[in-house]
Amino acid sequence: MSGVQSTTGDVDVDLGQLFASLVRNWRRVVVVAAVVTGLAFVLASIATQHYRAETRLLIEARESVFTRPDGSSENERPILDEEGVTSQVEVIASSDILKQVAKKLDLASRPEFDATADMSTLARLLVIAGLKSDPNELPPEERVLKAFRENLSVYRVERSRVIVIQFASEDPKLAADVPNEIAEAYMAFQRDAKLASSTEATDWLKPEIADLTKRVKDAEARVAAYRAQSDLLVGQNNSVLATQQLSELSSELSRVRANRASAEATAQSVRQALKGGGSIDAIPEVLSSGLIQRLRERQVQLRADIADLSTTLLPNHPRIKALNSQLSDFDAQIRAEAERVLKGLVNEASTADLREKQLVAELNTLKVESARASEQEVELRALEREAAAQRALLESYLTRYREASSRQDRNYLPVDARVFSRAIVPSEAYFPKVLPIVGAAFVGSLLLMAVVTLLQELFSGRAMRPAPGSRVTPVTEVGMPVRRVASLSEDEAAWDGLDDRAVAIAEEQVPDVQVADEQQANAVAETAPVFAPAGISIEKAAEKLIAGGAARAIFISPEGDEAAATAVLVAREVADAGLRVLLLDLTASGAASGPMLDGRRYPGITNLLAAEAQFTDVIRPDYYSDCDVMPVGTADPARAMRAADRLPIIIDSLTTAYDLVILECGPADADEIGRLVGEGTEVLVSFLEHDEVVSDAADGLRAGGYEDVILVTPVGHVLPTSPVPTRSAA
Repeated sequence: MSGVQSTTGDVDVDLGQLFASLVRNWRRVVVVAAVVTGLAFVLASIATQHYRAETRLLIEARESVFTRPDGSSENERPILDEEGVTSQVEVIASSDILKQVAKKLDLASRPEFDATADMSTLARLLVIAGLKSDPNELPPEERVLKAFRENLSVYRVERSRVIVIQFASEDPKLAADVPNEIAEAYMAFQRDAKLASSTEATDWLKPEIADLTKRVKDAEARVAAYRAQSDLLVGQNNSVLATQQLSELSSELSRVRANRASAEATAQSVRQALKGGGSIDAIPEVLSSGLIQRLRERQVQLRADIADLSTTLLPNHPRIKALNSQLSDFDAQIRAEAERVLKGLVNEASTADLREKQLVAELNTLKVESARASEQEVELRALEREAAAQRALLESYLTRYREASSRQDRNYLPVDARVFSRAIVPSEAYFPKVLPIVGAAFVGSLLLMAVVTLLQELFSGRAMRPAPGSRVTPVTEVGMPVRRVASLSEDEAAWDGLDDRAVAIAEEQVPDVQVADEQQANAVAETAPVFAPAGISIEKAAEKLIAGGAARAIFISPEGDEAAATAVLVAREVADAGLRVLLLDLTASGAASGPMLDGRRYPGITNLLAAEAQFTDVIRPDYYSDCDVMPVGTADPARAMRAADRLPIIIDSLTTAYDLVILECGPADADEIGRLVGEGTEVLVSFLEHDEVVSDAADGLRAGGYEDVILVTPVGHVLPTSPVPTRSAA
């Protein structure tokens, strides 16, 4: 019952009592653990043993530098990054490869791979009941493939290019054969893929090469025809003849001009030497004449003879005069010979000048011819480029075709993977591991039973104890004169006298309440059967509100804050019945919401009226039931009362969201609750001890127009209270 709930400040968990339950129930815990361990041992012993083996592949480029095609580059090599290796994992686990292996090893004939073989009676019943799919609906090949995939595991070793192929089977030899066969099938699949690629390449290249050969011939024929038509004869260095002749003629013209200039300069120097009477011995062209050289030699000889004779003869001697006369003749002959050399130089310069003019005329003619040839050469180069491009493409296709054909003929198709660890027949089963299974079953069952035992002890209440400073308020006296009973309805006068049933209820509930001391408990037991209560109980009040379909219940507590706990008990009782309930605390001290929120101060109705909070900020769950509560709040009451006109609107909104809204108004009268009343409203008066205050409050409500006032008493219940604040020692 919700009526016996208390606050966290009233009870604590007794850890010693809680864990002592493990000692009291150790036999049950050990027996259950032993039974579970025995069952685990039996199941592990009779379970079918499974063996597992693995094959490892290394994904790497197997093409060597010696066999790599000449046209291939590093960019054309296989991609061996993380995505590429992961893609190979999917290829290995593909259905095509698995079907090949299953067919080669004849897995369909093994019961392990056929779900329809050796079906248990339970499995057949589940199939008939529709709780399990019928394996006969699948074709045999798909059944084998499904069982194959369940026992197969293909994965990539992290941060590597290694692929692991694992397979588990009841047959250890089959466990080793399957991954090896999968690896071989994968290698054959990759080799076939490369062979198909080479075949497709040769099939495509062959007609392309034939077409390119014809196009190359046509292009080269167009080049030759255009060259013959344009008279673009090719000379040395692959240049057009006109251009080459122009170059040679330019060189000849330069040489002739240089010779003419040299002859003119030499003639001018000889002319100046002869005209000025200077020595002509310094002119190279004069000295190079043979006659002048012989005359100079004779002249030197005469001078030597004159010198010899002068030593014995006088200057007027006929012999000396004859020699001097011969010497003068030699000078005249040398000068005459120099003039003839000058005439030769002049003639040479004139010849060079004529040659220069002739070359200039020829050069102009070749310039015109070269310009025409250059224009035609542009078109010729375009035709040659086209022919060269076609020729290069043809040569490339021919090279690739020869390489692809040679690989097919020699059957050299390296796969970009290799097996570096083949599976061997396992000698030890990987499942079941009897010792780990039995150990895990024993430890797990011990922990589970320990948790179950602790929860049973905790929920039974035996592990709870009064908290330090807790305060329990028992109801000791509840009664009213007989004259008040006559004014109540039948339901409200449910207790007309204290019979044996009432005494039994009081004796049953009072011991469950942990009171502060034994004297208080005895007082409760002694005073409970003295008075005859005239109000209805908490349970009856909750039943009446639920049966009557009340939308809101207004509680009046003439005796003050302690009687306000009745509204809390009724709200919890209705919430336990499954209805959505909200308690709205309208007391000045927060006596109703304090026990539900452990006495803490939270935003509430005053904050909502003062526009300081929203609904989601002021509605909080009860700590000890499914009921919701809206406390008084922390806002200034005077400021909140300025917006009191909004209170009916707020209550109407709450009645729309909740099945029942309970309003605790404290010691209010009929006028004060007027604005709180609406459709489906019940007015209840809660009391602990019936006295004149309670009678006057009930009469005042009836006089104010509320004829069906219900009196509620919390007899037999512990009143929930807020924790008593503790004071620190000064």
